[in-house]
Amino acid sequence: MSSAIAVIDFETTGMSPAQGARATEVAIVLLEQGRVVDRFQSLMHSGAWVSPFITQLTGISNEMLRTAPPAAQVMREAARFVGQAPMVAHNASFDSKFWQAELALAGESAPQLFACTMLLSRRIYPQAPSHSLGHLARYLQLPSTGRAHRALADAEMAAALLARMQQELCTRHALPWPGHELLMQLQRRSRAAADGWLAQQAAPSLLAAR
Repeated sequence: MSSAIAVIDFETTGMSPAQGARATEVAIVLLEQGRVVDRFQSLMHSGAWVSPFITQLTGISNEMLRTAPPAAQVMREAARFVGQAPMVAHNASFDSKFWQAELALAGESAPQLFACTMLLSRRIYPQAPSHSLGHLARYLQLPSTGRAHRALADAEMAAALLARMQQELCTRHALPWPGHELLMQLQRRSRAAADGWLAQQAAPSLLAAR
């Protein structure tokens, strides 16, 4: 059974598909045991208008999207790329909504569960001055991946953050490599309860190693 995790980032015309916002770009980075094994990235044309503010923020213009492939086509390709892999995003409540909404418009299902690197970072690095992706990258001195607010650069950064946190869990808590299910359980714990819960997860592996 594959241990791949799909780390995703969208650029969009607004904050919520419920308010009519559409995706303009999607990128997905596949990680296995903390190592990047594949990437997917595409602009996507939905016919939605991109405001000057969004163009300034992302660098994505209406002109660029006119020649981009149709959104439904891109999302079907993205769904095939992800396959059965569980998913991760930074501020996953945002990206998961667009994943579900854009796939629904393409006539595809979106069964994947999402873990969130923002929630996880609050459990693992509570001392960080900020838990935004850019601030965490600087705090942890992660390598630069390119312009912020472009989907591939942000997906690469979130993937690097995820791999660092997985490694941190291994070294700090003597855990085997933490998979998606453990990450999902950890993000549901309060910060106060996280360390005690992690110690409980480490105990069986420590006993097995004796």
